[in-house]
Amino acid sequence: MVNIPNAGKLVPLMFQAQVQGRSQLQYIAQDAEVQDSQRWASEWTQEAYPHPPELGNTVAARTYTMRWRFVTNGGQFEGIIFPALGAFGLPFYPGSSMKGLFCQACTEEQKQRYRLTKNGDEPSLLRFHGGYPVNDWKQNLVDIVHPQQKWQVQTANTRQRPSNETGFALISLWEPAIKFGISSLLPNTDWEEVWAIWERALGYGIGCRTSSGYGLPKERLNESGEVDCPISLQGEQLYRAFLKGQGQAPTLIDKTSEFRPNIFRGSLRGHALRIFGGLTKKKEAERLVENLFGGVENGGTQGLLTCAFQASALELGKFTLGHNEPTYKVAGELRWLLMSPHKLDEMKQEKLQKLLQALMGFALLFGGFGKSWRRADHRLFYEEYYESNRAKPLIGCHWQWDKSSLRKAAKVSSLNRVAGFINEVRQIAAEWMELQGIASDPNNSADWREAWHPNYVQVWGRVAEGAEDCVGVSWLHQPYQRANAKFKEAEKTIKQSSVTGKLSQVGRLWHRMYPVVKLVDDPNNPDKKRPRVTPNYLELLTIFPDDSDKCHDFLDFLDSQPEGFRQLW
Repeated sequence: MVNIPNAGKLVPLMFQAQVQGRSQLQYIAQDAEVQDSQRWASEWTQEAYPHPPELGNTVAARTYTMRWRFVTNGGQFEGIIFPALGAFGLPFYPGSSMKGLFCQACTEEQKQRYRLTKNGDEPSLLRFHGGYPVNDWKQNLVDIVHPQQKWQVQTANTRQRPSNETGFALISLWEPAIKFGISSLLPNTDWEEVWAIWERALGYGIGCRTSSGYGLPKERLNESGEVDCPISLQGEQLYRAFLKGQGQAPTLIDKTSEFRPNIFRGSLRGHALRIFGGLTKKKEAERLVENLFGGVENGGTQGLLTCAFQASALELGKFTLGHNEPTYKVAGELRWLLMSPHKLDEMKQEKLQKLLQALMGFALLFGGFGKSWRRADHRLFYEEYYESNRAKPLIGCHWQWDKSSLRKAAKVSSLNRVAGFINEVRQIAAEWMELQGIASDPNNSADWREAWHPNYVQVWGRVAEGAEDCVGVSWLHQPYQRANAKFKEAEKTIKQSSVTGKLSQVGRLWHRMYPVVKLVDDPNNPDKKRPRVTPNYLELLTIFPDDSDKCHDFLDFLDSQPEGFRQLW
């Protein structure tokens, strides 16, 4: 008998049990040089056949590209979302799933004509052969999911991250081009109609995690691999806006950076939780949010909303002031769609549109999207950031309305409008709650750290006359009150406290520089107003006070109206 040292390590992870010490594909080990998911993906792709299977001359085929990522969970590996595997180890979209999606996009007459109803005596006249990626699908496979709802919103003490809120790996295809095949038993098949139905089905998104932006189509390719035409997104469009922003780019497990469109869904989900949490009890607020955005509680909930972002300009770069951190600069169109097969009556749809408008306005007014959204971008608003040669991390982001959406920014064009806007958002949320059979009851609100309730949050603000007039950012890094022996005043700071937070601790303060846009007379049309970008900003501090002395001292300091700060809400 031959003794092979470490024989267990030579067995591919595909054939090892999903237990600690063997194979844990979903789990991300903090001290591991190579994650199990990375090793699995490498072993898998090395053995997978390099070319998709030929569909044959009797099969009609078309190829479509995806906007971002695509995954359809094959359920073949416990605990991790992983694509279904077809011939030769290739990821594929099953024909059965394709048929189901096709049927949803058909009219009743079309279902009958193509025999797509469930009748074993009359088999379908169309056969769906599924879809295989035909481009280089082996890049950037190891994706990441990072649930943070409790840590970001609910937990009082954030020095200890809640259980199950660490990063999890999943396997998804990045911008794949997928060839789908359909064959027919009809002698004179109207292929234009068949493909029109399929493209309408594609427009709703395919695979799983579609509400987060996965599986949304981009374009149809011709036989030469060139763009033939774009594919329209389906579903009732509830909201549309143009945005631009910059910040710290997310990284995958292998440190590859990418701009991830699901940051918009994550932001609005969090803000909806804050707003509802200030109006009703914890369980009711969570249920309202899951109804809108989906979730995993009680066997899983499909939310009403799908988020789709189409970048018109994207630049990935590096912040090289000592840490070489990945960055993004992006502009594009954001859409929120009513997810198929949901249908709402006219009143509910109108209220949902108002709620989306309110939540988007709230997100833009008080923060941003993605990593470090609680802070204004230090590269724009903190000159001292560059004055020393010490290595500094990239902090903050900056987002604003763009192009034809500038008029939305003018809704809050002065400090006097902030409180009214907040109250309007809460009122719109309460109206949506009422349609869901939940009465607004602020006296029994959730006791979360960031529940948006007058007892839990304060908003302070001032007008900054240009980016260089930002003053609040310095209080995050330097004492806001210097020691003064003459007046017996001690140095006071919020740096590295529960107010500002620190590494692996979420603070209780948001700092935002919101660009001021005014509506002015349109010289070309005296009866209309047009938006005008000004050099000013609303500098806003949102604070969720705790019982610490540093927090009390800082609120007393703000009460003295330093640099023009005053409490707005």
